[in-house]
Amino acid sequence: MTTSTDGTALVRWRHEARVLAALREHGALRRAELAAAAGLSRTTLSEIVADLVGRGAVRVVSTDAARRRGSGRPAEVLALDPSSGQYLGIDLAHAAVHVAVVDASHDVIASQQRDVAPGTAWNERIRTALDVVDAIASSGTRLDALQGVGVGLPGPYSPAWSVDRSGARDSSAAARNAVEDAVGRRFGVAPLLDTNTRLAALAEAVRTPGTGEDLVYLRIAAGIGGGIVVGGRLVHGGRGLSGELGHATVRPDGPRCRCGKRGCLETVASVPAVLAACVERGVELRGLADLEQAVDRADPVVEAVLREAGVATGQVLAGTVLALNPTDVVVGGALASVAPPFVQQVASTITFEVHPIDGARPRVRPSDLGDSGGAVGAIVALQHRTSLLVDYPGGHDASIVTSPPRRSTS
Repeated sequence: MTTSTDGTALVRWRHEARVLAALREHGALRRAELAAAAGLSRTTLSEIVADLVGRGAVRVVSTDAARRRGSGRPAEVLALDPSSGQYLGIDLAHAAVHVAVVDASHDVIASQQRDVAPGTAWNERIRTALDVVDAIASSGTRLDALQGVGVGLPGPYSPAWSVDRSGARDSSAAARNAVEDAVGRRFGVAPLLDTNTRLAALAEAVRTPGTGEDLVYLRIAAGIGGGIVVGGRLVHGGRGLSGELGHATVRPDGPRCRCGKRGCLETVASVPAVLAACVERGVELRGLADLEQAVDRADPVVEAVLREAGVATGQVLAGTVLALNPTDVVVGGALASVAPPFVQQVASTITFEVHPIDGARPRVRPSDLGDSGGAVGAIVALQHRTSLLVDYPGGHDASIVTSPPRRSTS
């Protein structure tokens, strides 16, 4: 894949998706038929097909021998070969492990998740992730054609690292090393590592039809983290801290956050903060299931708490919208999935904050990928790790498989 400075990697991915979708729908096609079905020019199709054939996603199954003599060389017939390559994505979130497997045709062929306790040690988290991989393999999805492994890790101030900011840096480094070692021993490849919310942003930008090249993503669960895609580029920032919107201050005199400040968005709008606020106001909620039931019965106290959390979140996102002018704002995570009124309030607040500025209003929507976003984004990054869409710096975090991977022992 070539790189450029204008976000063409995202356009190229979408062209690939159209070619693959046409082959899935129609079966084997000649090039002219494929170009028509995908709505691409012959030149664009030729570039896309050459890359897909080189990566093994598409193969030449035959030539059109029935063509009349003298009418030129026989036309190639192209078809999908989804078994030729697989990519494994793992999201080691604060309270769950998500695993997804994608084949060479970009289809998710298997996905599973397993909950983990927030205080679970990292060696146990990694072992749980490998157990989920085993469960996927035992259900019939073998990893004999594995091309790479991507892993999403929590952001630097996630509760998964430490109960407060002390020791978070050391814990993060130790976990990264443990993940690299475990994946290398199990699969024979060096994993691609990044923040799970950033990878989820990448997945939303690439895998959701109609999404533009400029997107802000926010995941709200036990903690709050995000990711930013600008001009088709996944933004990391000067020191890899882009998207840490959960630590924007919304209440200067509020409770102390694990990052060391007071009144961060995470202390107001994270799932634990919302549950605690409901309990303080007399609504006993033990977890997300109780919160969802309270939303379904339109509990006025719970609705008030969600509105306050939504206003705070919308105000933080509005600042980002005015700075970046994204076409899309995506809200994911557990709170968005169980409490639609929260997302609605976020959208209303953003609209109110930016409406005087013509053209600033983005589309605001809940995540279409749900809990699998981080794992799927890790796979997207693997498949396009040399493109502008990913733009990983050099070093072990962007290591490329240069020799055939070991077969899975699953």
